Amino acid sequence: MPALQRMDALILGAIFAVLIVTVGVYLTDKQYFALVYAAEDGIVEYATAVFLLICSLVLAAHARSLIRGRRGLAAACTLLYALLFFFAAGEEVSWGQRIFGWESSEFFVERNYQAETNIHNLIVGEKQLTKTLFGPILTSVMLLYLVVLPLLYSRLGFIRSIASHLAIPVPGVRHGILAVAASLLVTVITADRKWEVYELVFSLLMLSIFLFPQNREDTR
Repeated sequence: MPALQRMDALILGAIFAVLIVTVGVYLTDKQYFALVYAAEDGIVEYATAVFLLICSLVLAAHARSLIRGRRGLAAACTLLYALLFFFAAGEEVSWGQRIFGWESSEFFVERNYQAETNIHNLIVGEKQLTKTLFGPILTSVMLLYLVVLPLLYSRLGFIRSIASHLAIPVPGVRHGILAVAASLLVTVITADRKWEVYELVFSLLMLSIFLFPQNREDTR
């Protein structure tokens, strides 16, 4: 088995392990689940940030290859994807605020739900962005990407053409199945911190997709 496929198998195995451990911890000790396992600044949150950052680095490496191949539009799109994941990694840990112990500016103290330096917890129109844009909307978009796109890609030529020109890494069927499984798991768990685990699974899924998409030759 090639090295890249072995890595992909390891990542998928890690996703299964996270799901199994999550169920086990939740069923045996709900308090430990909320206060330790999925807690703020806990192992799940930091692992998510690390894997999102790795996703960004992988995409940046692909963009470099696309530049060498003189695929300007594809390279620009891939750099944009890399920046989005770098942003997501920074947001996950409030850009290192609690790690390095620096204070939020007055803007974030007044407008951020947790008085932290991040965008996703901002209050806009008396509503927290996490519960609007970064909540159900983003989740729906990601499920469409993970579940619907792979099905359309194999059936519609114009979808394949768009994915090729924009260097969109297309998930495999395995990714869609795992996304559905994780979503069902989240609906069963009632703990408030369950979304932290969902984000970790998402970050691992995306890393697997970026390393081994259906359209690998079009994305690097």
